[in-house]
Amino acid sequence: MADRKAAAAPSARKRQPRPRGQQRSGKIAAPRRRPTPARREAILAAALDEFSARGFSAARLDDVARRAGVAKGTIYLYFRDKDALFEELIRSVLSPVVGALELALKDQRPVREIAEAAVEIFVREVYGTRRKDVVRLVITEGARFPKLAEFYHREVLSRLFLAVQALLKRAADSGELRNAAVVKFPQLIGAPAIVGIIWNSLFEKFEPLDVRGFLHAQLDLIFTEARRP
Repeated sequence: MADRKAAAAPSARKRQPRPRGQQRSGKIAAPRRRPTPARREAILAAALDEFSARGFSAARLDDVARRAGVAKGTIYLYFRDKDALFEELIRSVLSPVVGALELALKDQRPVREIAEAAVEIFVREVYGTRRKDVVRLVITEGARFPKLAEFYHREVLSRLFLAVQALLKRAADSGELRNAAVVKFPQLIGAPAIVGIIWNSLFEKFEPLDVRGFLHAQLDLIFTEARRP
């Protein structure tokens, strides 16, 4: 009888709940890191480095994490997948410049002066920085990843073309354009900027291009008033 009670005693004993976060081994699980702005920026910077070095297709989130000094799983606290990471890179890196250009192009000064100011913004804030690498990545990878190209068109190009077209219409009304047909093709304004980025990527070592002078020469071809010295 006593033996039967002794055998039943362990099963009758109430099981005490484990402390929250404690694993079966008795160890306390490390708390999951909370998302922070600094870590997010580190991941974006590492993504720009990795995408620039390998291209979007070949870049791996493992290597982005290594560059950022975080675990791969940490990336998923901030970004759904590699596509979302690249989209946020476009938005965070280029949207401030797009906003600055939109504001500059709405100025009420003579159109040629506004266009010259826009050239300076591009040279200083895009061509003279790592932002040009993001644009180059879209140029080289966009055909294979149409969703990324669509995102770039929506977030960057469509906004810029709308602002440029409004400026060109004002220039046509004031007689500042050599050919009013340019209003229909705002891409003509941005084409030299793209050529400059491509040239920098492929031929800068052999024949450096004066991008500022190149862009101002384009303005001379489009506007009637000669550029101020």
